[in-house]
Amino acid sequence: MAVIGLGLIGGSLLKALAAAGHEVTGYDADPGTRELAGAAGSIAEAVTGAELVVLAVPLPVLPAVFAELSGHDGLITDVTSVKGPVRDLAAKHRIRRFVGGHPMAGKETSGFAAADPALFDGCAWVLCLETSEPETGEPETGEPETDLADWLTAATLFTALGARVVPARAAEHDRAVAEVSHVPHLVAAALARRLVGNPLAATLGAGSFRDGTRVAATRAELIAAMCGGNAPAVSDVLGAVIDDLGLRLDELAAADPVAALVPALRQAGDARRAWPPRPGEAAEDPAGVDELLALGRAGGWVTAVAENRATVSTMRPESGRNPS
Repeated sequence: MAVIGLGLIGGSLLKALAAAGHEVTGYDADPGTRELAGAAGSIAEAVTGAELVVLAVPLPVLPAVFAELSGHDGLITDVTSVKGPVRDLAAKHRIRRFVGGHPMAGKETSGFAAADPALFDGCAWVLCLETSEPETGEPETGEPETDLADWLTAATLFTALGARVVPARAAEHDRAVAEVSHVPHLVAAALARRLVGNPLAATLGAGSFRDGTRVAATRAELIAAMCGGNAPAVSDVLGAVIDDLGLRLDELAAADPVAALVPALRQAGDARRAWPPRPGEAAEDPAGVDELLALGRAGGWVTAVAENRATVSTMRPESGRNPS
C-alpha cells in the first residue's frame, strides 16, 4: 500500500496501516517530512506494485497527482473533505479503479509529527458508492458506477482500522459535510472576528465563545480550500443558516422576544442533546449497492465485511435518537 501526502491524516494512516501489519510506503512533497517518515523519493517509486494507493494531499494538488497515476492498475482512494470534485478529477484523468473516501477525523495540530495511528478508532469514514441515479430529487435505484468489489475491499481495510464506514454518494456527502463541518468553520470564523479591535469582549469570553469558535483557529488556507472546494453545497447551506438567523432577528424584534425565541431554541437544544445518535442493534445486511446506500441515508454504518463479501455487519442509529 502507498500513502501520498504525509500530513496529519496521511501520516496517521501510514502508521495505522503499518501497525496493522501491512506493507506500506509513503511520499510527501516536503523533503523534511520524507526524511522523518522514511518515505519514498517520488510518487512513482511509492506506488510501484501498490495494490492500494491513498491520496492524502490538498484538493489543489490532486490534478497533478492524478496525472502521475493515470493508468495505475491498483485501487485508488482519497481522504479529501469534498468528494464531487475529486470524483470528477478521477474520471478526467482516467483513473481505472477509484473509491472516494473521507475519514471524519482530525485534531488541531497538523503535520507528520502530529500523526497518530489511533486517530481513526471509532471515526466515521465515508466511502463513496456512485450510481447513475440523478443527484437531485428522491433517491432511486441506478446502475452502479463504483465497482462494488473495490468498495468492499476499501471497507474491509478501514473497518479493520476501527473506522465506521458510511456508504454515500459524492453529492450526498458534500451536502452533509457542508452542514456539519464546512459551514460551522465559517460561522466560527464570523464569531471569532468579533474579537478584532474588541479587548473587552476578549476578556469576557468564556465557555460558549471557546466552544463556538474552536475551529476558527484552523489554518485559514485549509478552511478556504475545503469550503471553496465544496462551494455549491456550502453556499446553499450557508444561505439556509443566514435565513435561520434572519428569523432570530425577527423574533428579537417581537413584542415578547423571549417567548418568540423559545420554540426554535428548544428544537435546536433537543437536536443537540440527541447527538451523537446512539447505536442501535447490530445487524447483517446484503452487501448490495442499494442496501448499502439505504444504510448510509439512514445514518447507519458498516462495522465489518464478511469474508465471502456477500454480507456486511451494520449498525443504525437507535430509533428516536436522530431527530428530523
